[in-house]
Amino acid sequence: MPVELRLARPGDLPAIVTLIADDAIAAARTGELGDEHRAAFDAIEADPGNELVVAELDGEVVGTMQLTYIPGISRRGSLRLQIEAVRVAAPLRGRGLGRRMMEWAVERGRARGCALVQLTTDKARKDAHRFYDSLGFVASHEGYKLTLG
Repeated sequence: MPVELRLARPGDLPAIVTLIADDAIAAARTGELGDEHRAAFDAIEADPGNELVVAELDGEVVGTMQLTYIPGISRRGSLRLQIEAVRVAAPLRGRGLGRRMMEWAVERGRARGCALVQLTTDKARKDAHRFYDSLGFVASHEGYKLTLG
């Protein structure tokens, strides 16, 4: 599958929002494309510690993920890579695209000097848990969130 992984461009935003919202868990909290999504895109694009990535196949955005590089004092002051909002278009799931995206992200983190790659996934996403396990990720921590507003 000749997929190109690249940083997102403003014109990709409608497809990114659609991919993220194409899911019962995320649909309500993502909403439809609006000014808040454009503002978030602009903030991500302006921040060298964040990258919004797309997978493109035959000119169509078919996958997305956000990479955040977090500096920290622990692990001897090293960076960690946080991967969020990993999505693959429904017709392409199970065909290796998600694996290729994750391998690309890990290599990108390695190239930036990250000592650790971390991610969160909803407890209800059992298929995602199996996928991340198959990539060598370990469910080593319990995560907590507090919704504000």
